[in-house]
Amino acid sequence: MSYEYKVVQLREGMIGGKISADKLEKLLNDHARQGWQLKAITSTDVKGRVGPGGVEGLLVTFERPAG
Repeated sequence: MSYEYKVVQLREGMIGGKISADKLEKLLNDHARQGWQLKAITSTDVKGRVGPGGVEGLLVTFERPAG
């Protein structure tokens, strides 16, 4: 069986807001309804749109059977 993967980048708000549990839960449930299963969550520095440096963020990896 082959699989396909999707990686979603979440980052905290530019005004210092943290990634909320509600936002993550909604993301997970939305993808589950489309057949995606959570594979991994990785903490990372994500490049911001304004200026140098990065902000804390998450890479959320989903997996589902291909086809």
